[in-house]
Amino acid sequence: MPEDTGILESPSIARARKLVLAHGWNSTAFQIVNPGIRQWFPPEGDAVVGYVTANKMRIVVGAPVCTLERLPKVAGDFEREAREAGERVCYFAAEERLDSIYADSADHTRFLLGAQPVWRLRVWEHLVRSHRSLRAQLNRARNKGVTVSEWPIERATCDPELNACLHTWLGSKGLPPLHFMVESDTLARLEGRRVFVADGGGGVQGFVVLSPVPTRNGWLFEQFPHRPGAPNGTVELMIDTAMRTLAADGHEYATLGLSPLSTRADVGPFRDPIWLMLLLSWLRRHGRRFYNFDGLDAFKAKLRPDRWEPVFAVSTEPQVSFRTLYAITSAFGGNSPLRLLGGGLTRAAAAEFRWLRQRFSQ
Repeated sequence: MPEDTGILESPSIARARKLVLAHGWNSTAFQIVNPGIRQWFPPEGDAVVGYVTANKMRIVVGAPVCTLERLPKVAGDFEREAREAGERVCYFAAEERLDSIYADSADHTRFLLGAQPVWRLRVWEHLVRSHRSLRAQLNRARNKGVTVSEWPIERATCDPELNACLHTWLGSKGLPPLHFMVESDTLARLEGRRVFVADGGGGVQGFVVLSPVPTRNGWLFEQFPHRPGAPNGTVELMIDTAMRTLAADGHEYATLGLSPLSTRADVGPFRDPIWLMLLLSWLRRHGRRFYNFDGLDAFKAKLRPDRWEPVFAVSTEPQVSFRTLYAITSAFGGNSPLRLLGGGLTRAAAAEFRWLRQRFSQ
């Protein structure tokens, strides 16, 4: 039970968190304790898999959490149980360790989701000193009175100012709030995480939530909500403060997480199927009304990561299918993808109406 929150925690969440802190390697490992994620444990009790079920498919958060030596056996046992239940498995946001196991498997297929930027924390300060445009952004925020500090989780948990900032940020997006691995409702479940808050100009301007990547001695920047009217450079200042603090604490690794559809990682001769490449290319080009893929990718790239790591989806089928894509979309939308699209179109229409009303009322 987390201290001082008044929120009861299921035994499986506490058990999963303990295993993640012992064996978590994937950057997304800690997200298996997020609301809505189910936990599966093998009989040995030394591993955990976080997943949701959609369209008779278990969509896994990254990969099984266990030692490297146990990874093939744990994944195999989980997949066998899924088959016995009439379900398939898709590991969403699989990284190098799991991908290397299934890269040549005839019973599994993989496709590229994008890339995640990675920084060596010990060189972050030098990077900022050599990056004039980044320093200018940081100064813009400071000159507007923005300051960033780390909040204890006891203060941040369910804090009304943070909640208000989060909901304002979500309301500015083209899609309804998503779930699964982009779950926004984490302020009630912060144990093990770190929170940095930007204050100034009349209150909270934004915050970042970090999740540990224990066996890499690092952290994932899981969320960075901010008010649409926050001063320029606010997000950069939050990231900079967190990076410097993590480095001072002796941590080595940081990532801002998956940049969907990014092609910045070196994947060698690997290529997605032609039909999937065309579909994802169309989505990147025409889906900006709902999600600015290129803008997010460019923002992360301008912070000059040390490298980009490829991120895959790996599923238990010989070839990737529309059924798998439908199940993944359902997992994030929390319901039918058609309803998710309908909600996005409704929000887009409302935004256009507000813009027209403001324009013609001037």
